[in-house]
Amino acid sequence: MERGKMAEAESLETAAEHERILREIESTDTACIGPTLRSVYDGEEHGRFMEKLETRIRNHDREIEKMCNFHYQGFVDSITELLKVRGEAQKLKNQVTDTNRKLQHEGKELVIAMEELKQCRLQQRNISATVDKLMLCLPVLEMYSKLRDQMKTKRHYPALKTLEHLEHTYLPQVSHYRFCKVMVDNIPKLREEIKDVSMSDLKDFLESIRKHSDKIGETAMKQVPGAQDLVDFSPVYRCLHIYSVLGARETFENYYRKQRRKQARLVLQPPSNMHETLDGYRKYFNQIVGFFVVEDHILHTTQGLVNRAYIDELWEMALSKTIAALRTHSSYCSDPNLVLDLKNLIVLFADTLQVYGFPVNQLFDMLLEIRDQYSETLLKKWSGIFRNILDSDNYSPIPVTSEEIYKKVVGQFPFQDTELEKQPFPKKFPFSEFVPKVYNQIKEFIYACLKFSEDLHLSSTEVDDMIRKSTNLLLTRTLSSSLQNVIKRKNIGLTELVQIIINTTHLEKSCKYLEEFITNITNVLPETVHTTKLYGTTTFKDARHAAEEEIYTNLNQKIDQFLQLADYDWMTGELGNKASDYLVDLIAFLRSTFAVFTHLPGKVAQTACMSACKHLATSLMQLLLEAEVRQLTLGALQQFNLDVRECEQFARSGPVPGFQEDTLQLAFIDLRQDKRDFTDVVMLRTLSRLSWNYLGKHCNYQLRAMKCCSKSKWSVDTWSGQLYGTIQNELLDLFLQWDWSTYLADYGQPTCKYLRVNPVTALTLLEKMKDTSRKNNMFAQFRKNERDKQKLIDTVAKQLRGLISSHHS
Repeated sequence: MERGKMAEAESLETAAEHERILREIESTDTACIGPTLRSVYDGEEHGRFMEKLETRIRNHDREIEKMCNFHYQGFVDSITELLKVRGEAQKLKNQVTDTNRKLQHEGKELVIAMEELKQCRLQQRNISATVDKLMLCLPVLEMYSKLRDQMKTKRHYPALKTLEHLEHTYLPQVSHYRFCKVMVDNIPKLREEIKDVSMSDLKDFLESIRKHSDKIGETAMKQVPGAQDLVDFSPVYRCLHIYSVLGARETFENYYRKQRRKQARLVLQPPSNMHETLDGYRKYFNQIVGFFVVEDHILHTTQGLVNRAYIDELWEMALSKTIAALRTHSSYCSDPNLVLDLKNLIVLFADTLQVYGFPVNQLFDMLLEIRDQYSETLLKKWSGIFRNILDSDNYSPIPVTSEEIYKKVVGQFPFQDTELEKQPFPKKFPFSEFVPKVYNQIKEFIYACLKFSEDLHLSSTEVDDMIRKSTNLLLTRTLSSSLQNVIKRKNIGLTELVQIIINTTHLEKSCKYLEEFITNITNVLPETVHTTKLYGTTTFKDARHAAEEEIYTNLNQKIDQFLQLADYDWMTGELGNKASDYLVDLIAFLRSTFAVFTHLPGKVAQTACMSACKHLATSLMQLLLEAEVRQLTLGALQQFNLDVRECEQFARSGPVPGFQEDTLQLAFIDLRQDKRDFTDVVMLRTLSRLSWNYLGKHCNYQLRAMKCCSKSKWSVDTWSGQLYGTIQNELLDLFLQWDWSTYLADYGQPTCKYLRVNPVTALTLLEKMKDTSRKNNMFAQFRKNERDKQKLIDTVAKQLRGLISSHHS
C-alpha cells in the first residue's frame, strides 16, 4: 500500500517535471534548447517523456488543425517545419546520448587522478608538520631578538608583551633545550629593567603635565570638552599596565597619587602678585582646571588608578585653598572693573569644573562675599566721579537755547515743568549741570551692580535687594559725603549754596524714578515683601539742610567781615546825620544776596534773613557793649542809633517775602530793649507765619516760649500782645532822651514804658558815658550844668545798682 503511494507520488513528480521541460521546449529558443534536453536524458523516464512529447505534439497538431481551418497554407507550412524539428530532435537525442557516453568514459580517469591528489596532499601535510617541529626553536630566537630590539628602542610596553609571549608561549615548547634555560634565567632581570624604565617615563609625564596644566586648563575654560586630547596619557597607561602585569599595581597607584598630591599643593599656591592683573588670576585658575581635567580623565580611563574618594579629597583641599587665596587677593583689588572681570573668571572657572562633575556651590557663595568688595570698589570709584562732577560744576542754571538742547536735558533727567515749557527760548532750567550728571551716574552705578549679579544663579528678588542696598550706600554714604564736602568747602559762595539747595530738591524728587528704574531692570515690584527702599530722600534732605546751615553761617561770616570795617569814634561830640558807610555797604550786600534766594523754599529764605538780621543785631550790640569801648559819648550813641535805624529800615523793606508785618524788625529790638527778651518777641511774632518745628530747630524758640508762658500763666497770644506793646520803648531812646526818672519810677510795673530795658545793660552804658563826661570835660567841675549832670549820672548809676541788687535778691 505504502509502496503504491510512493510510486504514485514519484509518478506525479515525474509528470510535473516533464510538464516543466515541455514548457521550456515550447518557450526556449532553438539554439539554447540543449540544456533542457540534457535534463531529460539525465532522468530515467525517457519513454514516458517521449509519450508526453507525442501527446503534446498531437495536442498541438489538433490546435494546428483548427488553426488551419482559417489559415490552411500556414498550417501546411507549420506541419512541414514541425516535421523538420522532429527530425532534428532525433539527431539531438542521438548526440546527447553519445556525449554522455564519452563523458562517462573520461570521468573514470578523473576520479583516479583525484585519488592520487588526495594521497599527495596527505603526504605534504605530514612533511609540513615535521618542518614545524624542526623550526620550533627558530621563533624563540627571533622573539628574543625582537625583545632586545624593543628594549633598545625604549618600546617597553611591546617589550613586556613580547616577554610575556616568549615566557608563556614559546619557551615552554622548547624548554628542554639549554639555550632556553639561559633565556628563562634572564627574564626577571629584563622585567625589572622594563619596570624601572617605565617608571622613568611616568616621571617625565608627570613633569610634563605639571608644566602644561595651564594650557590644558585654558583650553578647557574656552571650550570645555576635548582639553584632555592635548595630553598623551600613554605613559600612564603603559606604566599602569606594566606594573599590573608585574604584580606591583598598588605600588604604582600609591606613587602616582602621592606625586599628584604634591603637584596639587604647588598648583594651589597662588603667586604673591596675583591680585595685580587679571592674567595672574587666569593663570592660577587654568592650572587648577588643568590639574583636575587630567585627574578626571585618569579616573574615567583607568580602572582604579584613582578613585572618586581620592578625587573628592583633592577637590575639597583645592576648594578651601582657592577660596582662601581669592579672599585674600581680591581684598587688594581697588579697581571695580578688575573685580568684575575676576567675578566673570570665577564663574567660568566654576562652570568649567561643574561640567566635569565637581561641586562648586562654595565658589558661588564666595562670589557673594566678593560682591561686597565689588560694591566697596564701586563706591570708591563713584566717589571720585561725584567729586569731579561737583568740582567741575558752575553751579548756575542750565541755559537752553533750542528745543533740541531742552529735549536732551529732559532725556537725561526726569523733569517736567509746564510753565518752563511754555517760555520762549532762550530759557534756563532751575538746576545746574550736576543734577543730570549725578542722576545718570546713579543709573550707571545700578548697571554696574547688575553686571556683577549676572550668571550667579540668583533670583530676581535677590538681585533687586542687592542693587537697592548698594544704591542706598551710594546715596547715603558716597554721594552724601561728596555733597557735604562741597558744602563745607572754605571757598563756597552763597550762590553755590543756593544752587545746591535747588539741585538737591530736584534730585530728591527724582528718587521715585530711580525706584522705577530698578524695578524695570529686575522685574521686582516695590510692593513685594521685604523689598528694600531707597534712602535718597533722606540723603538729599540732609544735604539741603547742611547747605541751609552753611548759608546761615556764610551770611554771618560776611556780616562779620563788614563789621570788621566798622570804625566808630566813640568819643565824638558831633551828631551824625547818616548811617555809617560800612553799614550801608552791608545792607546793599544783604539786599543783593536775598534777591538770589527767590528760588529757595520760603522757609529757608525767611530763616536765612531772620538769622542774618539777628546776627547783625547781636554783633552791633556787642560793638556797643564790648569791654574795649570804655568811653562813650552821646554823639557816638547818636551815630550808632542812625545805624540801627538803617537796619530797621532794611527790615521794614521786606527783603524776603513771607514775613508778617514788622516781624523782621523784631530782630533789632535787642538794640532797643533787653536782649534777653528779644528772642521771645521774635518767636511769638513769627509763629503764625513760620513752622513751629522748623523755626525751633534753628532758633530754639519753642522751649523758651513754653517756659515763659508757663511762668506767667499766659497764653502764647496774650503774652505776644503784652510784649509787642512795648516794642516802641527803646534803650537808645532812654539815653538819647535821658528819661531816667520815668525808667526808675516805673521799673518793674507791667505798664512801664521801658519794661524791657535791662538795668545791667543800662548801667554798663551809663558807666561808659560817666567816664567820658569826666575825662573829656577838664573844667566840668567849674560848670554848674556839667556838675549837675555828673551828679545825676552818679545818682542814676547808684539807683541802677540798687535795682540790680534787689532784682538778683
